[in-house]
Amino acid sequence: MAIMVKTDICVGCGACVSQCPFGAIDMKGEFAAIGDKCTLCGTCVDVCPVSAIEITAEPKAAQADDITAYKGVWVFAEQRGGAVAPVSFELLGEGRRLADKLGVQLSAVIFGTGIEPGIKSLIEAGADKVYVYEDALLNEFHEDAYADALTELIREYKPEAVLVGATSIGRAFTPMVAWRIRTGLTADCTSLDIDTEKRQLQQTRPAFGGNIMATILCPDNRPQMSTVRPGVMKRLAADPSRTGEVVRKKPAKPLTSRTRLHNVIEVAGHSINISEAEIIVSGGRGMGSDKGFALLKELAEVLGGVVGASRAAVDNGWMPYPHQIGQTGRTVCPKIYFACGISGAIQHLAGMQSSDLIIAINKDASAPIFNVADFGIVGDVYEVLPQIIKQVKEARG
Repeated sequence: MAIMVKTDICVGCGACVSQCPFGAIDMKGEFAAIGDKCTLCGTCVDVCPVSAIEITAEPKAAQADDITAYKGVWVFAEQRGGAVAPVSFELLGEGRRLADKLGVQLSAVIFGTGIEPGIKSLIEAGADKVYVYEDALLNEFHEDAYADALTELIREYKPEAVLVGATSIGRAFTPMVAWRIRTGLTADCTSLDIDTEKRQLQQTRPAFGGNIMATILCPDNRPQMSTVRPGVMKRLAADPSRTGEVVRKKPAKPLTSRTRLHNVIEVAGHSINISEAEIIVSGGRGMGSDKGFALLKELAEVLGGVVGASRAAVDNGWMPYPHQIGQTGRTVCPKIYFACGISGAIQHLAGMQSSDLIIAINKDASAPIFNVADFGIVGDVYEVLPQIIKQVKEARG
């Protein structure tokens, strides 16, 4: 987008100067001049009495070739130390569904050497084909080399959709790839679907601080690229009987990187891996204080789970940030999710609504959390939780 003042029309009345909410307009001589603070909000266009200010759309970047030549769904399989990251299997589960709707192959792309077990696991998880880009530099993450390799593969094989985990690695190099091939990238998606008639990937992600869910399309360029939050998609059960094609590629010229990796240090210490927990007992503002989380910890302990928290609980200092679930915390997909004293704001739902079974406990019968819960208990958590703990203990002897 671009904005301009038509000096042949501007009468120098100054109406736009006083109304600009960002102080981006000044009078330069007889005419208004728009500075770098402009956000293209359009206020000046609306208030100008002579229509002397105009916002114009910049021409779209042209696709280098016919978008109908692009076919297939790809999943970038992130690996660390030869082990495939869990988010890659989640994306294969979702990619399988999308590929079947489009009637195309599902392919995985993995970088590095000596990763044969990982290749087999990708086929068992749903991939019809695995592209293996073999180079020792790719054994560890180097964003330049990763971007070079994936760009080369996309240009050669032309997939219509590429899914990447929204991890520290995926977020670092995927924008470089999208820029190089002149296509769109939707970051931090929590839901995906396909318009089969137009073959468009419908990419949904939280927007405006999580207050709305925006569905974004990339109609004019290919591939359609998304990074997807870990923990929101369902992985398929591994099928050892599946077979698939393996395509091995090597760089035509040596890969380079502007960074050099000297050493990898494994940090030891106490931590939780809430994103991979099968049972999570979460509390929110309705717990009232950190004392309420003692009950949650007791229930989590007898169930063999971990404790989670809403942002409100973390902001109040009742639980540390690594336990936070939601738009600004972790995304989880456990088998069982207890939501205790959590109202169910959209920011929290974005981080847990794909859980297999959701059990909500809240004294407010109209709380939004009950709209996504499989089972709901309307009551005081301080009365309900001790009863659940007692019943679980008795059942387990």
